[in-house]
Amino acid sequence: MRSLVVIGLGGLMLAQVGFSLSALAQMPTGDAIAGKKKAGTCRTCHGLDGLAKIPIAPHIGGEPAQYIANQLTAFRNGERVHEMMSVVAKVLDDQAIADLAAWYASHTATATLPMGVNVMDAPEACVTCHGATGISETEDAPNLAGESVIYIDNQLKAFRQGKRTHHIMTEISADLSDLEIREFADWYAAAKLEITRPE
Repeated sequence: MRSLVVIGLGGLMLAQVGFSLSALAQMPTGDAIAGKKKAGTCRTCHGLDGLAKIPIAPHIGGEPAQYIANQLTAFRNGERVHEMMSVVAKVLDDQAIADLAAWYASHTATATLPMGVNVMDAPEACVTCHGATGISETEDAPNLAGESVIYIDNQLKAFRQGKRTHHIMTEISADLSDLEIREFADWYAAAKLEITRPE
């Protein structure tokens, strides 16, 4: 698998973390129990425990609360567009977003690589934020473990084409070939994801 060197990624990451922490500070405190009650609208695609029911939807159980809140806010404000999520998020206020983020973040996500796969072969361009097994290493990056190939492939191409923007992912995806995108998608899709509901 070809490795990519991303110049200045550390600076980009610090800028993103600073921005995200500022945005999160403005959100109300989330209530996981209230979020569970509100998650009825999410369960059709993402499942009540955050294990996706359809291949074009991501798993969201165990995602960092900050990431979930940021994405729901982006859908609500029109900064990110999706035919279903834009409609769903439009009616969510800050408290509802914080509660949903708290509910799904209260789950624990763990992942293991297939037998015989060496962690050192993980995509170099991805591991700093998404980890070698696909479990997020930062509060504003999603878990990728066990996502469908089609979902990861679609998202990377959306970043590459400018349909979805993020000042780290846009930079990383800009020069990716279709083959590299597929290799990255295959790597994370192969990881076995387990999501544990809170007690």
